[in-house]
Amino acid sequence: MSLQALQNIAETRRSIYVLNDQLPVSNNEVISIVEHAIKHTPSSFNSQSTRIIVLFGAEHQKLWQMTEDALRVIVNDEEKFKSTADKMSMFKAGAGTVLFFEDQAVIKGLQEQFPAYAQSFPVWAEHANAMHQYAIWNALASVNIGANLQHYAPVIEKDVAKTWNVDSNWQLIAQMVFGNTVVPAGEKTFEPIEKRLQVFGK
Repeated sequence: MSLQALQNIAETRRSIYVLNDQLPVSNNEVISIVEHAIKHTPSSFNSQSTRIIVLFGAEHQKLWQMTEDALRVIVNDEEKFKSTADKMSMFKAGAGTVLFFEDQAVIKGLQEQFPAYAQSFPVWAEHANAMHQYAIWNALASVNIGANLQHYAPVIEKDVAKTWNVDSNWQLIAQMVFGNTVVPAGEKTFEPIEKRLQVFGK
């Protein structure tokens, strides 16, 4: 693949919120995308601590109903909750969700093995998890699947663990909703490159 092709995919990847469940590819192709990312995305000390669960169809909808129910208890005001309920409906309309976790047993093992870096391993694990998220997001975009990334872990982690019998060492990090794009992303603004990049020794 050319550099231009890679850059085109990076530009195509956007946060797409209005989705439906009519994927342009099979569920198996989505699974293959996730498998490839798990196998080939780098991690510090080759820890390979990222864990992933993919939910399709009714299981995906169950996740977002669970999230809606948990948030309703927190907000406890129907009028204020309306915008949140609308958002949950958008997520439910998608085809599936990728759940991203980090295996704390792996991280603790590395902390014990390399105590000088103990404080850094949780941070490096988050970096690796983010790379998995980006790799999968780009790959989904390359096959015309829209996606958006959510972070409801503190609210739903216990319910997720119970519902899908998640290993107790897996810490939930993020949730990526995906589906067929109904409404594309709008115009994106960019901060000037000059404010974000410095080059020395050119």
